[in-house]
Amino acid sequence: MSVLHLLGTAGEGGAETYFVSLVTALARKGLDQACAIRPHAVREAALRGAGVATQSFGFGGPIDLLSRPRIARFARAQGAKVALAWMNRAARHTPAGPWARVGRLGGYYNLKYYRGFDVLVANTEDIAGWIADQGWPAGNIRCIPNFAEAPTDAEPVNRVSLDTPAAAPLLLSMGRLHEAKAHDVTLRAMVLLPDAYLWIAGAGPQAARLKALALAYGVAARVRFLGWRTDPSALYRTADLCVFPSRHEPLGNVVIQAWAHGLPIIAAASQGPAALIRDGEDGLLVPIDDPDALATGIRRMLGDGTLRRAAVARGLARVTAEFSASAVVAQWQKLFEELGAH
Repeated sequence: MSVLHLLGTAGEGGAETYFVSLVTALARKGLDQACAIRPHAVREAALRGAGVATQSFGFGGPIDLLSRPRIARFARAQGAKVALAWMNRAARHTPAGPWARVGRLGGYYNLKYYRGFDVLVANTEDIAGWIADQGWPAGNIRCIPNFAEAPTDAEPVNRVSLDTPAAAPLLLSMGRLHEAKAHDVTLRAMVLLPDAYLWIAGAGPQAARLKALALAYGVAARVRFLGWRTDPSALYRTADLCVFPSRHEPLGNVVIQAWAHGLPIIAAASQGPAALIRDGEDGLLVPIDDPDALATGIRRMLGDGTLRRAAVARGLARVTAEFSASAVVAQWQKLFEELGAH
């Protein structure tokens, strides 16, 4: 066995979804892997369905003295050559051993959790630069982006099933119901878009507040809160425009997913989307926390067919060149080979 992946969160989010996507893509390439994850029946089933040995551990707080030695025994039993920790909680429980330790960072994490690690992998150049600025040796930093895939068998959602008129402009917002995702900005923009409907796919602590805001703004009749969905491709294939107004976003997986599905996108110019999107070419960028600018951008993208078609074509080209599964998996394979895993 070569690579042990560690995921210490039990939530539903972009990082957790991508964890399964990458492990599955590596399995298709024949990489010998195992996973140590926090208990999550659906995730365990998906990983085992991909032929990956999977075991669950507590991944608790500072008083959890059992997870690390148990993970070490699992790593030895699986013959691990590389231990790849996804995010801080997993890093804290990654044991030292005869394997290389690698941290995968999708944000500006506290590097104290990665002391003694051999390599840190950032999924954006900006995060990689930030790691170097913290004093991490440049030779031990890699940048490997996320990939995006658009399954060809995903059928669009029937709009009628979600009480949405077939001819209405349909906006799609993907992401946790959290302050950082700025769904409240989209709801305020909806006041200025009286013909549009909005689907919000995600779960999180702000669900009640956002539903109350939709009522207060008088747009609740045109907003559908979909909760956590397991069919994102179907949603991307149904909408007319993806709206991504995050206040804080290190990467913005939604951007490359929208590109992969041929869906035009408009985003707030937070770190990740601003680094990805070429404004006016493969998407539109608007100021953070500006519902008026967001509404103006939405009207522009929906009303300009030439812009919309060009943005879709350029986004698809970006995915092929930079964010395809084959290109990204090859970079991970190269790293694992450098570290002695085959």
